[in-house]
Amino acid sequence: MKWPSSHTMKSASLPILLASLMVFSSLAGCVFDESENGSNGEVLSVFNYSPSSNIRTGDVIVFDGSSSTPSNGLTYRWDFDQDGSIDETGRSAEWQYDTAGTKVIELTVSDGSKSSTQTKELIVAEATAVPPTAEISQYADDEDCANDDLDENTHIVLWICEMDKSMTDRDISATTTVTLDATPSEAGDSSQYITEWNWDLDSGTDNDNDGDSENDIDYSGETIDWANVAPGEYEINLNIVNSAGMTDSDSIKVYVNYAGQWTDFEMGGNTSGNAQTLDFDMNIVYDKDKGNTIRKAVGELTYPQQDDDCTSLPGSSNCRAKLDIYAFNEEDEEASNSSERTLDQRSDGECDVDNNDCVHLTLSSYMFTDTESTYGDGDWVFQIRNEKVNDLKVESFVILLHYR
Repeated sequence: MKWPSSHTMKSASLPILLASLMVFSSLAGCVFDESENGSNGEVLSVFNYSPSSNIRTGDVIVFDGSSSTPSNGLTYRWDFDQDGSIDETGRSAEWQYDTAGTKVIELTVSDGSKSSTQTKELIVAEATAVPPTAEISQYADDEDCANDDLDENTHIVLWICEMDKSMTDRDISATTTVTLDATPSEAGDSSQYITEWNWDLDSGTDNDNDGDSENDIDYSGETIDWANVAPGEYEINLNIVNSAGMTDSDSIKVYVNYAGQWTDFEMGGNTSGNAQTLDFDMNIVYDKDKGNTIRKAVGELTYPQQDDDCTSLPGSSNCRAKLDIYAFNEEDEEASNSSERTLDQRSDGECDVDNNDCVHLTLSSYMFTDTESTYGDGDWVFQIRNEKVNDLKVESFVILLHYR
């Protein structure tokens, strides 16, 4: 057998090699184009409509599917009357309904190989329907815990007052019940009535994942009691529906402040070279995203300048008391203290300067923000500290949490 020369083999193989390269190049181009068209990505139908509520017969409704993905290369098919046929095409469409009732809308999008459908319901009322008016009753405590009058006519403002706290309970954990009343709401006209009162107690969170953070249903009813409310600032939403299917909403801020007082307790003396301390625990909330932000936290300490049973050598100042307030965040970082105040600067507020020292420590809202130069919110401690040798009978210690 005579083998072909290497020159003959190369000549014969060249056309085949070129043809193979052309086929490969062509196929590679198809794969690239297919990826560019998004057919390998997710296809998702998403649409919204405007107006989104209180739609009457004859109203023009604009439907928008531009949030569907991918943003290019899609076809849009709209079915507005649930008959399975295509009523409109295009990324956006307009439609009117001649009859009242619940309507089902479908948008199907496709990239040529994959498709996705979203379905939504909307309520169409008669052309003569009147929307209701939602209104939440505003009220406030007459006085704060110091018996000072409150002047409030916009928000709901309440105080939790624990003015006789035991030294065995140095933790602020009290809550209150907030009454929410929608009786001032109106149905629309005399032929209509309100069918639903729905309360959303956390307008910053979309618990039902419908894209609206202000329409979750936490409670239902014309008047409700919202229990176990801790000190804080809250925005409450009311959503009502009348018998014609028309809706309205209202919102209100609720502020729950706190005051706690401990009276007539003993503060041990520094007899071992270590300061004697008492810790008082409190929870501070500063959540900018939810609008729940404390304005200030205040510690107010009143104690006698000299204890009745203290004795000292002539000329000694051992019996002159000096207590201080320290503040620590939940990372046990010291945020502030009153120790730099001298004995002649201890007469804050209505203080009996002849017999008592009065020391206040105020923590402003800025201290609770979450930045590198501040201390954040969470579990904080007010600490009373005695550096002096002698023990002391303290008159009172007050903690105030001002959310308004």
